[in-house]
Amino acid sequence: MGFLVQFVVFMLFPWFLSVRAEENYSSQHCDFPAIFNFGDSNSDTGCMAAAFYPEVLPYGETFFHEPVGRASDGRLIIDFIAQHLGFPFLSAYINSIGTSYRHGANFAAGSSTIRRQKRTVFEGGTPFTFEIQVAQFNQFKARTRKFFNQDAQGKNSFRGHFPRPEDFAKAIYTFDIGQNDIAAAINKVDTEDSHAVISDIVDYFENQVQTLLGLGARTFWIHNTGPIGCLPVAMPVHNAMNTTPGAGYLDQNGCINYQNDMAREFNKKLKNTVVKLRVQFPDASLIYVDMFSAKYELISNANKEGFVDPSGICCGYHQDGYHLYCGNKAIINGKEIFADTCDDPSKYISWDGVHYTEAANHWIANRILNGSFSDPPLSIAHSCHAQ
Repeated sequence: MGFLVQFVVFMLFPWFLSVRAEENYSSQHCDFPAIFNFGDSNSDTGCMAAAFYPEVLPYGETFFHEPVGRASDGRLIIDFIAQHLGFPFLSAYINSIGTSYRHGANFAAGSSTIRRQKRTVFEGGTPFTFEIQVAQFNQFKARTRKFFNQDAQGKNSFRGHFPRPEDFAKAIYTFDIGQNDIAAAINKVDTEDSHAVISDIVDYFENQVQTLLGLGARTFWIHNTGPIGCLPVAMPVHNAMNTTPGAGYLDQNGCINYQNDMAREFNKKLKNTVVKLRVQFPDASLIYVDMFSAKYELISNANKEGFVDPSGICCGYHQDGYHLYCGNKAIINGKEIFADTCDDPSKYISWDGVHYTEAANHWIANRILNGSFSDPPLSIAHSCHAQ
């Protein structure tokens, strides 16, 4: 009996050491030197404001006390990611004034899509689609490498404003894009095959991620798209409807079911693509983050978490089918209306009917950064260990 016990211990000991080694390895924090972010207005920290028209108050009022190119009253999820990893806020790549790219750059742009667009900025579009953002990154990386090669002696004082060439492979690459593609598909749901469109969107995403992999990126933190049917500006309560929505049109939170179903289909196909890329690139770490579930959990428990009804909009005028967005003025029914802010943005999930408040972004960031909504279930600080 004693021999059997010794034999079992002897056989299990190497396995035990292997497990402990794996645990220790995955428990080590990733030493990311930089963040490179790609996305739309959910993570734009100043691209569209620098390129076209800057935002006006009350945007930015809560944390920055002035407009800073963010579609919120304060910080975005990407800001909380940067803070969590010990970095300053990311500078928008296109912003030329007072910026530093030492710890990364933000290529995200409001109104951006994964697929190419046919809309100008005057029609609510942007030239900075995902494909262009990746091209900007490629140029930024190449020019940074050239700059360091030309300054081999390290005498140029501007070196401190840029990542080192070796930082690009060690950096974390974050993504939050796709919502505007789904919105476009929703608007054409009666004229296009939405299933084919969503598959095409995901294919475009995959192509750009493969481009980044070819450029040496190895750690990816990929957000899926949120519950677009829960954006208050689309809810019947803020729109003039001649008929009462039929059974099944809305869920228990007042969200539009078919719109959320389209988001779920996109997310399912996106996750399948991430899984496929893991097989193709075993030396890369690709984390899929279920942003939909994190946001929907907040919406479902709004009152419990200290927020008003999730249909509430802090800043803007959205009544009887009239939509006047935050900070604007207009004459509606013979009366001048100013789309002002609420008294306490921290009580609202929605800032302007489309984007989230700082308080909601903070709540969501706290849930996703620890790995609770990640596949595999790793925190962002350990996300380089998924391969």
